[in-house]
Amino acid sequence: MDDHHYIDEDEVLFRPIYQTSKSFYVLAAALIAVFLFGAAMYVRQFIFGLGETGMNEPVTWGFYIISFVFFIGISHAGTLISAILRLSKAEWRRPITRMAEVITGIVLMIGGLHPIIDLGRPDRILHIFERGRLQSPLLWDMTSITAYFTASTIYLYLPLIPDIALLRDRGGKFHKLYEILSWGYQGTERQKHVLEKAINILMVMVIPIAISVHTVISWIFSMTLQPGWHSTIFGPYFVVGAIFSGIAALIIVMIVFRKVFHFEDYLKKIHFNYLGTLLLVMSLLWFYFTFAEYLTTFYGHEPSEMRVFLYKFVGGYAPFFWLMVFCNFIVPVVFLSNKKLKTIPGILIASIAVVIGMWLERLIIVVPSLANPRLPFITGIYVPSLTEISLLAAATAAFILGFMGFSKLFPLISIWEIKEGREESVRMVSERLNEYLPSKGHIRKEIV
Repeated sequence: MDDHHYIDEDEVLFRPIYQTSKSFYVLAAALIAVFLFGAAMYVRQFIFGLGETGMNEPVTWGFYIISFVFFIGISHAGTLISAILRLSKAEWRRPITRMAEVITGIVLMIGGLHPIIDLGRPDRILHIFERGRLQSPLLWDMTSITAYFTASTIYLYLPLIPDIALLRDRGGKFHKLYEILSWGYQGTERQKHVLEKAINILMVMVIPIAISVHTVISWIFSMTLQPGWHSTIFGPYFVVGAIFSGIAALIIVMIVFRKVFHFEDYLKKIHFNYLGTLLLVMSLLWFYFTFAEYLTTFYGHEPSEMRVFLYKFVGGYAPFFWLMVFCNFIVPVVFLSNKKLKTIPGILIASIAVVIGMWLERLIIVVPSLANPRLPFITGIYVPSLTEISLLAAATAAFILGFMGFSKLFPLISIWEIKEGREESVRMVSERLNEYLPSKGHIRKEIV
């Protein structure tokens, strides 16, 4: 640890910044190698074109668009979970909001690059700005993601300021950086009031922006007449799926850092119980939307729609479809509705299953519809190439590296919120209880 004499009761939350083990460097080196290999494969694709991928006619979208929808969906873990918990004044939120917000910032950067990777000519992305049409969902998508990323980044940064000021006052490495980023924050009553007001404004703003983002992404599919895509349920279906996968990703991140950095006193079993219950609710909601979507398709029995339907249920993509149902519904319900299985390891298993299942859901949405167009063609075949697999691995490595890098600069748990909770939570909760509970001396007289 750096030579400083500043001692804090939450010292364990500072340790990841000032202490680095050899295993950290080994893991970072391995992840950087994976990322660089993926970058090299992309350079190869850039030189030789999209022929380096498994995409072809009629399957012109593959891993890149699947990962785009998947990563943007995970980003909902930050804004929606954090903002909703702050808005509802749930006191148990305090140790988890920072991690949720970091997830949003990292995966938005990763997911937002995938449509560019999907282009054989990346420079053509500029055409959206030069010749964008209001009738195009792609223009809506670019606008909503840009607004979402901007709002989420500010929403991550503002609650960081008090903790950056603490790091500045401790001295040691990155002191100049912390001095700049803290904006002269000293914790005065006026500064606290202004900061709280700014956070509250952003908190309300990011919720509709986050919902609009995945709704607009769903419209890229549902605004077409492609079998399996043209559905009015896609908007809410995508939003529910995004929150579902976001909660699962947040739980995995929390469990990993709890174990690695010994945050057991901050991330307690009750936090995982609450999030596990929320994950179970979202699993049931996901199943409801999935059932409603396929029931209406089957009931209509339109030939081109049924071709896609059967391709998913009993055809070439049946193994992926039923594995998706198993991961997204069977596993969460079994582990999260049983008290004996609803332990931290059990919740971790359910969360990993959901992340896998939600990636498979994106695969099930994208490929079968493209492989079975309305035209009388034979069913298309899509097999991802090494280039696509490498770039998916590189994106995953970038996500982990992003979190590791953040943990070396800033606290993963909001220290000032923990302190505030210790000092004010009991009083605040008591005041709220007194607002809606009957007073002790009140006696209602009934006339019989």
